[in-house]
Amino acid sequence: MKFGRSWLPAHILAWLYAALLVVPLYYLLVSAFKTNDQIFGSPFSPPASLSPDNFGEAFSSAHLGPAVVNSAFVTALALALTLALAVPAAFAIARSEGRLGALVERVFSLGFLVPTFAALFPTFLLAAGTGLFHTRAFMVLFLPATAMPLSVVILVQFMRTIPREMEEAARIDGASTFAVLRHVYTPMCMPGIATILLLNFLTFWNEYLYSLVIIGPDPEQRTVQVALPTLKSLTGTDYGILTAGTLLTLVPVWVVYTVLQKRMQQALVSGAVKM
Repeated sequence: MKFGRSWLPAHILAWLYAALLVVPLYYLLVSAFKTNDQIFGSPFSPPASLSPDNFGEAFSSAHLGPAVVNSAFVTALALALTLALAVPAAFAIARSEGRLGALVERVFSLGFLVPTFAALFPTFLLAAGTGLFHTRAFMVLFLPATAMPLSVVILVQFMRTIPREMEEAARIDGASTFAVLRHVYTPMCMPGIATILLLNFLTFWNEYLYSLVIIGPDPEQRTVQVALPTLKSLTGTDYGILTAGTLLTLVPVWVVYTVLQKRMQQALVSGAVKM
């Protein structure tokens, strides 16, 4: 397949966009192995050595070990609770044919209109009132509430593409409503489920504001995004250690994306074909 000159601007823009993504990542990677003098003196040159000293110092100074465990604990339980709530809710809305189902779907869509900062003070009062202030348990319950609008809206669109004949065939074989959801809808919606898992993982793992306010700076309970800024200092920040700590927090994101990217690509391709 040959491309004419009309494709040249598209190729140039694509390579420029790739450079905008790769250059900052390269700068972050090489800075993790440098000192401050090397970072400011020759920011884009390769490091003189690949010593892991900066990573070890970042891990110990910010107590990243417990922080990573706390983030993994909060994120994993919040993701599980989000799926446990979003999948049945989307199933019920997708199967509904009356006005009530459309109304409930619009109510979920209203969640996109709530600004993050607007809910901070009510959330603080709720955490204090329930006795869960400065605990990870509140974040496990709170994060799924923030993710429900997007999760339900995405899953509803996937479930509506499943032919009703498949459900009717399962009903003839004696399947219950739960069996239909488990054996028919859930397997066929795996690209959509992978999509919301990836999007919500990125949101939960990178959440900073509510974790800082609700959980607090306690080294035993704080998440990794709250622990990372402790590597900064007003008197003199070691940016090599700071970038090394940042890279350590990006490793779980890269692992999860690698695992779920094929499913997410299937969701994007299937959506494009249906359009």
